[in-house]
Amino acid sequence: MPGVGRVASSWLPPLAWMAIIFAFSSRQGGGHLPEAEVLLRKLGHIVGYLVLTLLLLRALRRSGATAALPVAMVVALAYAVSDEWHQSFVPGRGATAHDVAIDGIGIGLAALAGSRTRLRELAA
Repeated sequence: MPGVGRVASSWLPPLAWMAIIFAFSSRQGGGHLPEAEVLLRKLGHIVGYLVLTLLLLRALRRSGATAALPVAMVVALAYAVSDEWHQSFVPGRGATAHDVAIDGIGIGLAALAGSRTRLRELAA
């Protein structure tokens, strides 16, 4: 059974990253945005959920979870859906399945990286 320090060092990073995502999605929306800014924001979705999935994968593997990769993917996707729902309550923002799909690209890239790299050894 992992010690408290190991549990904290495993789970605090993904929880902190989730808080960062929440903070960004809590910002009020503006009007029309330039195409470059829209593209940058969509890239932020991909990178944000790629990082979240990798952090969840690391935490799950360090905790000894079996099927860590699919669990990390499901948790990240569930968080993406809940984050879009949260945005529906933020003035000037909205919830879109399109953004969840973009988040899914980041989740998929993380899954590819997690299944093809030495993450298992790095997470130990």
